[in-house]
Amino acid sequence: MLEILGKTNFDFMGKRKIAFLFSGIMVLLGLIAVVQIARGAANLGIDFSGGTAVQLKFDQAIRIDEARNALESNGVGNAELQEFGQDNKLLVRVKASTTIEERTAERVMTIFTKEFPNNHFVVDSTTEIGPTIGKKLQEDALIAVVISFAGIILYIAARFELRFGVAAALATFHDVLAVLGAFYVLDKEITVLVVTALLTLAGYSLTDTVVVFDRIRENLRLRRRDTEEATINNAVNQVLSRTIVTSLTVVLVLIPLTIAGGEVLHDFSLALLWGVIFGTYSSVFVASPLLLLWPGAPGRLLKRS
Repeated sequence: MLEILGKTNFDFMGKRKIAFLFSGIMVLLGLIAVVQIARGAANLGIDFSGGTAVQLKFDQAIRIDEARNALESNGVGNAELQEFGQDNKLLVRVKASTTIEERTAERVMTIFTKEFPNNHFVVDSTTEIGPTIGKKLQEDALIAVVISFAGIILYIAARFELRFGVAAALATFHDVLAVLGAFYVLDKEITVLVVTALLTLAGYSLTDTVVVFDRIRENLRLRRRDTEEATINNAVNQVLSRTIVTSLTVVLVLIPLTIAGGEVLHDFSLALLWGVIFGTYSSVFVASPLLLLWPGAPGRLLKRS
């Protein structure tokens, strides 16, 4: 493995109070986002809020700004539009809050027929998602997140100890909330793809944390005369180069996807990009310091060594 830092001796544990303050702010934003999502006050995609998606194929290319102006001038505002390159295809997504009395799909087709009479089109697909289905998807997404965290605690507790499992779960919870809070502050749309990204980054964060925990456990057995804080600090420094190289490799893939991956992949890759950054940070500044906060941890740590 390439070592870009060499041997380091940073006092990560000594900066844990500052890190906890920053993490507390990010978690608070994430909790606010969760509450707003539950209230339906966040920027939810049609998968969660309900709505209509219509995909049209035109004979001639159509500009998104012209299509948006046509919809807005005819009473269909806040529509999300996405084009598909040389195929002359246009995806129109309208949330339930903007739906008018007439069926939205039929209304969209009527508008385009009137506004672009010389540009014939056919309907590739139409998807209707009611509020009940959107609510069910919200509940299923929450259940998936809860089950994933329970699995994390059980896995780490079985491989290490309970306190390691709790620390890993809290760090992963921190990463998910941090990304969710950032999306809420920036008014990014919360979709099923974003939830998928959150579950993916939970797995990534867990893997990174396990590597650090494995070195901590090894050092606890070898460095008997060191304090638990010095032992954990030394373990983090030993795997720091590996952690940065691994994260940098993932980031180098996600940056092009975020910039040039298209509208469909943009939010997904952006959530993963932020998740990798927060996950790398939490492995060092959240998961490891949490071991020092466990009641009676110092004595048990020394005993295990």
